[in-house]
Amino acid sequence: MIPFSGLDWAVLGLFFLILLGVVVWSFMEKEKDTTDYFLAGRNAGWLVIGASIFASNIGSEHLVGLSGAGAQTGMAMAHWELQSWIIIILGWVFAPFYWSAKVYTMPEYLERRYSSSSRTFLSFISLISYVLTKVSVTVYAGGVVLKTVLGIDSLWGIDFFWIAAMGLVLVTGLYTVAGGMKAILVTSVIQTPILILGSLVILFVGMDKVGGMEELERINAERMSLMRPLDDPEFPWLGVIGGSIIIGLWYWCTDQYIVQRVLTAKGIQAARRGTIFAGYLKLLPVFIFLFPGMIAYALHEQGQINLASADQAFATLVTELLPSGIKGIVIGGLIAALMSSLASLFNSSATLFTIDFYKKYKPQSSEQHLVKVGRYATVAVVALGILWIPIMQSIADVLYEYLQLVQSLIAPGIAAVFLLGVFSRKITPAAGITGLVAGFVIGMTRLVLTIFEDSLPEGSIWMGMVELNWLYFCSVLFIAIVLLVIGVSFFTRQASDEQVAGLTYGSISKEQRAEIKAGIDKWDIIHTVIILGITAFIYVRFW
Repeated sequence: MIPFSGLDWAVLGLFFLILLGVVVWSFMEKEKDTTDYFLAGRNAGWLVIGASIFASNIGSEHLVGLSGAGAQTGMAMAHWELQSWIIIILGWVFAPFYWSAKVYTMPEYLERRYSSSSRTFLSFISLISYVLTKVSVTVYAGGVVLKTVLGIDSLWGIDFFWIAAMGLVLVTGLYTVAGGMKAILVTSVIQTPILILGSLVILFVGMDKVGGMEELERINAERMSLMRPLDDPEFPWLGVIGGSIIIGLWYWCTDQYIVQRVLTAKGIQAARRGTIFAGYLKLLPVFIFLFPGMIAYALHEQGQINLASADQAFATLVTELLPSGIKGIVIGGLIAALMSSLASLFNSSATLFTIDFYKKYKPQSSEQHLVKVGRYATVAVVALGILWIPIMQSIADVLYEYLQLVQSLIAPGIAAVFLLGVFSRKITPAAGITGLVAGFVIGMTRLVLTIFEDSLPEGSIWMGMVELNWLYFCSVLFIAIVLLVIGVSFFTRQASDEQVAGLTYGSISKEQRAEIKAGIDKWDIIHTVIILGITAFIYVRFW
């Protein structure tokens, strides 16, 4: 193990000085209204949008979970990282609706398309899921990673895990509360290249240490395939294709956490080009996070390193392989990813609470007051995330699969309601809320039954519900909700033409169509084709 040197600390110190400068600048920049605080004044360009989408996406589930998945199951989880084409769908299909409707949140879009109850229900689901999964998991994994890579067991008699986790939350919370979305976008531009550079260093050093790609594939021979047999107990190829696409459509195209970056755009063209740039960046995680996990497994098999657990793969490579100075850069990248992911979660949660709950029930509130409420809401989310950290220790060994499992239960209902609502004006308000509630209730029922699996009677419908592969369950639930929503629409009243105007493909105006077409040029199409081509090549290469 190479010790953490003074040069490494100097590199980390420089990183935090730059971050401090952003915090000071953000605090000096006074937000005029909620648009300025939550959406950076709707004036962001494609570069910061794309960088923010990528930096927000890369969190603990990649630094800890995805590398761990690579060490444990090889390429099986790569499907979730080969979703650049879904990000492009966000830019080409969904973003024009969201942006032209001038909404702040995804629940707000549902209210315009369906009903007020749809908005409230989705806001509630989103807030609960952010606090109990994304925020707390990111903080927990951040503490684990920093404790491992810095090699500090305790400080001042306190377990360093808690010092690292609390420090991560407090520093991130500071610049999120101070600067809102503007600070997040600026720091994302700084953090993204650091993250990519650090991860590439790990990839190349690790690949050289293991003996090259040929040796890596030899050791991981049985785990290099993307497509597993239909009877595979964990990742049958049909379930993976269906489940990963459903989760991807929900996450990339309908979740506030990601879509809020697109809503900051200064125009539809900037929004679309931001997603194209993010699509290029999203091609990297398989190679800079999952491949290092397989490298760690190979080095362990060769006896070059001791891999205590799969989720320690990335951190172990950092501590064992990197020279002084470089280690500081990589750890800066790790911290950058964790902080960017947390900051996005804090801001999205505050936006949901302020716009979808507080403003809805206190519409007379001034813009300045709503910005203050947004800051208070961010502090509350930070506190709740900290309080939930101890619970996360029980899921540490299955972090990435745990998150995908929970998402597979949340995604089907929301994805079905959004997709049908955008593509068909015939889907009714009653059908929208019915689909949301049914999807959530069925999904949470499966989650609760899983917890009490040992006490379920053999051969019962409840046991069958739990034993069905989680990816197949996701696909079946999505199909069931689609059929339910369509069925309910046949017997309930449609929304008026005025309500759905501009919110579905069948109701957009000539002016909207002209605005969408005006922003398209040949380079948008060329870059889209390139991304699709690269994705197809990766699938063919590792089929």
